[in-house]
Amino acid sequence: MRNRKTPRIRQLEALMAVIRNGSMTAAAADLGITQPAISRLLSDLGKGFDFQLFDKRDGQLVPSQEVRLLEPDIRRVVDLMQQISDVSANITKRKAGHIRIACLPGFATSHLPKVVAAFLRDRPDVSMTIEPDRPERILEWMITEQYDFGITDGFVGHPAVDSTDVKVRTVCIFPRGHELEKLEKISPRDLTNESIIHTRQDSEFFQDLARRFQDDQIVLRSHVEVRQFTAACELVCHGVGVSIVSELDADKYIGRGLRFRPFCPCVPHSISLVRPIHKNPSLITLEFMEHFQRSLRPYLHASTT
Repeated sequence: MRNRKTPRIRQLEALMAVIRNGSMTAAAADLGITQPAISRLLSDLGKGFDFQLFDKRDGQLVPSQEVRLLEPDIRRVVDLMQQISDVSANITKRKAGHIRIACLPGFATSHLPKVVAAFLRDRPDVSMTIEPDRPERILEWMITEQYDFGITDGFVGHPAVDSTDVKVRTVCIFPRGHELEKLEKISPRDLTNESIIHTRQDSEFFQDLARRFQDDQIVLRSHVEVRQFTAACELVCHGVGVSIVSELDADKYIGRGLRFRPFCPCVPHSISLVRPIHKNPSLITLEFMEHFQRSLRPYLHASTT
């Protein structure tokens, strides 16, 4: 028994075009090729199948019984190849793909959702995985190439991770109607008698903040220690105290009874945008990273702009 040649996708497309149109002339016009090209494709396919493809009835080409048996499978193959072609075109145009993002928990509930919504609005075939966790875990995921892009802080560098570091402005937040609302900017001296909600004491941001209080010889009255700025915002909204947080987070709470003013001297919050250095990012991942960086521009500290 001789070996049969595997049919080529173009031959199957020609076959389906003739089935749809009933003639080679119409099929050639449908596919945008010449009639001799259609004839060659079908001749080669018929030789490979080793049976007749069409019968001629009343001037039209009608699929043979054998082709009718194969037609559902052929249609699935042709449709699948068209789908692959469409998706690959969308990937090239940065309209399709999957992005895996690891981020700090605060970002997952504050700034990131709005950025993602805007990015996906015109990209219906792009999907995402968003996984919030602490910085140590995000670094591990980047090193092991489990995620495409990460948003973290406290990053000190790693040979397997590429990073772009940005500094975001911070502000003093307080409940609506607080005496601090009368001030244009707030210094450590203005917070002499205030209960301070702050990030954990071993964080670089807290240590920078504490030094500003020490420089002004003001005692920082520690009241509640939290890991994320969003938690500080929630506590301030409930009247627990005041805090110094990223303006990114404070901005989302304006309509919830929170007010803020610039904190001077400024203590910027450092954010690192990270990705695995040995994993080539997809076009859609690169585009999202650029989109995310643009979203930070209104909040950047002067040293970053």
